[in-house]
Amino acid sequence: MNKLVRAVTYLKDVTGLDKLRITGGEPLISPLFDGFLRAVSQLGLQDVSLTTNGQLLERKLPVLLESCVRRLNVSLDSLDAAAFRRIARGGDLAEVLRGIDACLAAGLRIKINMVPLRGLNHEQVMPLLDYCLDRGIELRFIELMRMGHLASDTAAFRQQFYGMPEILSVISERYAYRQADNALDATAQRFEIPGRGYFGIIANESAPFCRTCSRLRLSSSGWLYGCLSSSNRHFLGDLLDAPYEQALPALRQLLQRALEDKQELAFSGDVMVMKIIGG
Repeated sequence: MNKLVRAVTYLKDVTGLDKLRITGGEPLISPLFDGFLRAVSQLGLQDVSLTTNGQLLERKLPVLLESCVRRLNVSLDSLDAAAFRRIARGGDLAEVLRGIDACLAAGLRIKINMVPLRGLNHEQVMPLLDYCLDRGIELRFIELMRMGHLASDTAAFRQQFYGMPEILSVISERYAYRQADNALDATAQRFEIPGRGYFGIIANESAPFCRTCSRLRLSSSGWLYGCLSSSNRHFLGDLLDAPYEQALPALRQLLQRALEDKQELAFSGDVMVMKIIGG
C-alpha cells in the first residue's frame, strides 16, 4: 500500500494531478482500502472519489466520511432484483439501494452508472432515470464498449449495443430535455430535464470523445495505462524504489509514452477487459 500511495504522490508532483478516482474491480472489498483511502486523503488533492458496485457502501460509509470523500459513482444496471443478479452475476439489490440511501442521507453526492444492454436491461432506462431524478442523483448511461470478447465478436456487440439515439428517443417520450454545459475534457454529454434534474450519456460509439480525454489509469500492481482502447501498459513500480530526484524525470518520460497510447479520434476496441483496469 505504501508504494501505491507513493505512486499517487509522484504522479501528483509530476502532473499537477488534483483529482483521483478509486475504482476496480470492486475497491471496497480490498483489505487495504481503508488505509489507502486515509493516506491519499492527506495528499492535498482537490477531489478524491470512488466507483463501486455498492454492496459494501453502508458498511464503509464511516471511512468514506472520515476521509472526506464527498462523491461516488455507483454501478447499477437494473432495479429488478432478478435482472440485477443476472447482470452483476450475484449480489443483493436491496443492499445496494440501502447503501445509496445512507450515502445520500450523509450528504454525499452520487452518480449512478448504467450500461443499457439490448435484450437484458434496456427496458430499465426509464425506471432508473425516474429513480435518480426523484433522489437528486445524476444518472450516467454508458454505451457498451468493444472490450474483451466484444472487441472481436462484432455480431455479439451489435446484438447487445443500445446507444445514445435509442436512449434519447425513449426519454423524449416522457420528458423534454436540453443539452447542458460540460467540462472540455468530460467523457459524458450532459442533458437537463428542466425542473427535474440532469442525466448524462458516455457515448464512446455514438459521439467519440477520445481527442479530449485527459485520463490515466494506475493499477494496484504498478502499471500505468494511457487508454482503454490499448493493451499497452507501462510499469512504474521500479521508479518507486529510486531516490525522488531520479524518479521524477523517469516518470515524466514514462507518462509521455502512456499518453502516446491515446486514440486520436475514437475508441477502437481492445481485448483487455474492463474489470482488470476499471472505468
